[in-house]
Amino acid sequence: MGRMHADEHTIDTTLVRRLVRGQFPRWADLPVTPLASGGTVNAVYRLGDDLTVRLPLTAGGAGDVAKEQRILSALPGLPVAVPSVEAVGEPAEGYPWPWAVHGWLDGEPAVEGRTAPARDLAEFVRALRTHPADGPPAYRGKPLSAVDAGARRAIDELSRTDEPFDAVAALAVWTESLAAPQWTGPPCWVHSDLMPSNLLLRDGRLAAVLDWATAGLGDPACDLIPAWNLLTAATRPAFRDAVGADDATWARGRGWALAMAVIQLPYYRHTNPVISANARYVLAELGCRTP
Repeated sequence: MGRMHADEHTIDTTLVRRLVRGQFPRWADLPVTPLASGGTVNAVYRLGDDLTVRLPLTAGGAGDVAKEQRILSALPGLPVAVPSVEAVGEPAEGYPWPWAVHGWLDGEPAVEGRTAPARDLAEFVRALRTHPADGPPAYRGKPLSAVDAGARRAIDELSRTDEPFDAVAALAVWTESLAAPQWTGPPCWVHSDLMPSNLLLRDGRLAAVLDWATAGLGDPACDLIPAWNLLTAATRPAFRDAVGADDATWARGRGWALAMAVIQLPYYRHTNPVISANARYVLAELGCRTP
């Protein structure tokens, strides 16, 4: 797998060991193991049995370290586990940005199209949505119109690849989603990046939710994306019913799922097989993949 970003910093096990040894000597003797991940912002390493090390790959992700720490401290009492921030490291050893050590959370990442706990997901989304804490604007909590130009460019770009992609169908879904009435309620808490790899399952139940740097206040529609990036046609109705999505919110959620997929696939199709596979799954679920 190639580099995902042109400005990506080179990170390896040796660098992680040096950073940990230099700043957190209490963990210096713990083994460091790279973790396979579909993530696009951080390189992730397991540190011993109980910790992970997360290092931003680019300058654009460097600010997420402090933001995630603030968000996680503001959200106690959710029905699933969230990462604990055990330490924050400083730039050193040629690595230019802050980095973080999180507590390890047991579980297996969810996989699109497999059995997934639709009602557990809905319970989590509703609990987060009604959390009373104040917070920053969410990464995807804004109106869909904010990404209209980018989504249309991506649809055009994808239509010129060899992907089996139905641009006409995609534009129809996008147009319908944009036409849905906008959110008029107060901004509420959303995670805004509920990709399957950010959802940990244990014994068939949702056990933990990872990667909180995108979270904040906004339109709850963006947290409906698991309906299309994880669930199936058979399980989607149970999720919608349990989460209580009206027609307009459901349509905007479908638009967010489409926008994410068409933007991700051209960018990551040769460098991140996990993200690419998920984008293709979304497009198939939305009727935008040709045989």
